Amino acid sequence: MRLYSESLKDREPIPERHAFAAKDPEQHVRPSQNLSPHLGWDGLPEGARSLVLLCHDPDAPGRPDGVNQEGRAVPADLPRVNFYHWVLVDIAPAMKELREAEFAQGITPHGKKGPHAPQNTRQGLNDYTGWFSGDKDMEGFYYGYDGPCPPWNDTIPHRYIFTLYAIDVERCPVENTFTGDEVLQAIEGHVLDQASLQVTYSLNPRIPA
Repeated sequence: MRLYSESLKDREPIPERHAFAAKDPEQHVRPSQNLSPHLGWDGLPEGARSLVLLCHDPDAPGRPDGVNQEGRAVPADLPRVNFYHWVLVDIAPAMKELREAEFAQGITPHGKKGPHAPQNTRQGLNDYTGWFSGDKDMEGFYYGYDGPCPPWNDTIPHRYIFTLYAIDVERCPVENTFTGDEVLQAIEGHVLDQASLQVTYSLNPRIPA
């Protein structure tokens, strides 16, 4: 089983157009195009009835220590946690690909609608839902894809791992509003095969990736 992309190159920085934010020399960051990337697949296992796609950042700070604060830096040894950027289920194996910008174009304050998504898929909540909680201009339910926006003062580049799971059920056993962790729990015992690709991103001007 193989996951590939015409938008992304494995183990290389993600193009800025697929990020939530881009570097800005005056304000540290500015909004980016936030386009969902192209993803394609082949070599699916026999018996695959649907696909699940998750994208997560395993390098999100586990505590707010110094995050995006002037004169401070997020240390490399700060505890890190997963941050989900895309939760998509009920992908028909016959689709073969997700087209670039098909699932996200630009930033939607308060979040895109869901769970219904293009091509009869369903999208779950990404973790901007929690990140923007309490922000009157942005808080809401963030369904589908929203790209990278790591702290601009983080001392490490963040990794973004896209993982495609082939499962033996046509409909992922989650309902209504769901998260990446809930999808992983729901597909346990149903995964026939999986494939991943990984990219990096940083908003720290001292870090190239």
